[in-house]
Amino acid sequence: MKTFRELYDELVSSALKGDFNAGKGADYDPYQLDCLLNPRKHPLVIQTGKCDCAEGKARECVERCPFGAISEASSGGIKIDPEMCFGCARCIDGCNSEKLMESTETIPALKAVRASKGPAYALIAPAFLGQFSSDVTPGKLRTALKRLGFDGMLEVALFADILTLKEALEFDKNIRTEADYQLTSCCCPMWIGMIRKVYNELMPHVPGSVSPMIACGRTVKLLHPDSTTVFIGPCLAKKAEAREKDLAGAVDFVLTFREVQDIFDALGIDPAKMEESEKDHSSRGGRIYARTGGVSEAVEKTLERLNPKRPISIRTKQADGVPDCRAMMNELLAGKQEANFYEGMGCKGGCVGGPRSVTGAEKGTPLVNAYGDKSPYPTPLENPYVAELLRRLGIDTVESLIEHTEIFTRYF
Repeated sequence: MKTFRELYDELVSSALKGDFNAGKGADYDPYQLDCLLNPRKHPLVIQTGKCDCAEGKARECVERCPFGAISEASSGGIKIDPEMCFGCARCIDGCNSEKLMESTETIPALKAVRASKGPAYALIAPAFLGQFSSDVTPGKLRTALKRLGFDGMLEVALFADILTLKEALEFDKNIRTEADYQLTSCCCPMWIGMIRKVYNELMPHVPGSVSPMIACGRTVKLLHPDSTTVFIGPCLAKKAEAREKDLAGAVDFVLTFREVQDIFDALGIDPAKMEESEKDHSSRGGRIYARTGGVSEAVEKTLERLNPKRPISIRTKQADGVPDCRAMMNELLAGKQEANFYEGMGCKGGCVGGPRSVTGAEKGTPLVNAYGDKSPYPTPLENPYVAELLRRLGIDTVESLIEHTEIFTRYF
């Protein structure tokens, strides 16, 4: 019987040839086949067989999970609570028997893009710089994605601009004393998940904002109701976020950078050799969301322009990686307040250090910074595309962003 990876590779190859009915033979595990064809019916982490945990090693897996999502099964091995799984991938990457696999939406995404009634859009995360080699510009990547069947590529950084404005406005409205503080609520689903499920006492300090991914997906769906939206980024947690009940429907599929690289490899597409299709729409603030400190810096610079004479200035603090985020939140609960704006990222280095990035934080961070510096707009307030998009959505002034709830607000 074929392994999960062998089955995946065969199905992807068939799908790229336009054959979406492959995989019906007796040589496949029916459960694994259904996981690949209907991924959202199954958990984010898939158990593809009985592993070494059945031989008394389950405790190692249990302790590896930073969120307590793994426990020992009474029948041996482990069981994973999908409600507590945040998609950090530590269990998958640490499974020596390779019997834990991540959910993949590659097959249904390829099928949906080709069969879409309306335009199919690739929503690319701000961390994309350098993921497909340092020679891949945004314009070349846009052309490469069109070769896969997409009608266009949207940089989620533009929507990071909008969420930066919203969080700066929320800060200006709510932080009135030295004792007040705000926790950033957009960008990292692991950070928000930790607050919601583990540090719920801190929720009053979290403004209601969706992530840039969800904001982008909702906007596309509003302007193009028959469209297909596929988010492409560096982490598994975005797959979980797209499935959450109050957010579902904004993003149809989530692919990781590695999954897209697999597709490029299978088709022999080298994005670095593609023609340019440049369309710069984002500010520096939105582009640097991809690395640790980017959100804080973007909100700080935007707030300075919104209200330069504000009596209480913004003081930021960041944490990256689950242990550091936990330590920062424990300090807040203990009354040790060192700042009034706190940013958390579940991965070291931020999104560029996501578990399914191709290059990693060390190479990705300087490329993200360089791309940010190339933007002609230092903050979202100078970005004419932000104002234009908001007008198309019926939002006439920047200040009214915090009054509009349909697209950019989340009710925690």
